[in-house]
Amino acid sequence: MPRHHPKQRSRSLTRTRSKPTPSNHAIKTPKQASTNYQTRRRNHHHFLFITKNLFLELANPQDSSSDSSNQRLVLTLYDALNARDSDTVVNTVAPDLEWWFHGPPSHQFLMRMLTGEDSSSSSSDTDTTAFRFVPQSLASFGSTVIVEGCDTSRAISWVHAWTVSDGIITQVREYFNTALTVTRFSKSGSPEIVPAENRSGSFPCVWESSVSDRVGKSVPGLVLAI
Repeated sequence: MPRHHPKQRSRSLTRTRSKPTPSNHAIKTPKQASTNYQTRRRNHHHFLFITKNLFLELANPQDSSSDSSNQRLVLTLYDALNARDSDTVVNTVAPDLEWWFHGPPSHQFLMRMLTGEDSSSSSSDTDTTAFRFVPQSLASFGSTVIVEGCDTSRAISWVHAWTVSDGIITQVREYFNTALTVTRFSKSGSPEIVPAENRSGSFPCVWESSVSDRVGKSVPGLVLAI
């Protein structure tokens, strides 16, 4: 009987061993790994953005019909102011309207219109008598209606934050040549106004003025928390 040689059999098995099948999951290069990481990170941030906005909508439910009626009321007021229709103004604005102003004193056009001072004055200041509020954008956040506009011929931008209660305008916060940012702060309590440089990233931004950079000069920034 022939003698068995284990070493020879081992070499034979080694020669006939099949090669491993290449895997479909190839090893990624550092560049590919970095690209995939950036993609996952962008998707993550996008998910957080959508989640945050959804949370805000759920935490601060808005009645769309109420928002629309508030916007119509505010637009009706602008039409009445520009037409000097005092009867409509009286029926739209509360007699004890709360007014807050930020800007040059010479730009207090709204208060002069509301009090009738501009129509009765014989002043030669044509900027006062001829100024018209032409809304260029409008947004609603509950009882607050934000409106902005710009008169490039006078290098004037303006933002109004109106508060509507039971179909009557009870408050207005007025900003001239000011870069305004609106954030959600709380559902109760009075609005808080702080300088823009002290803004905290923990409060989500819900609106920013878009016409303040059209006046051709640097303007201060404020944050309105509602």
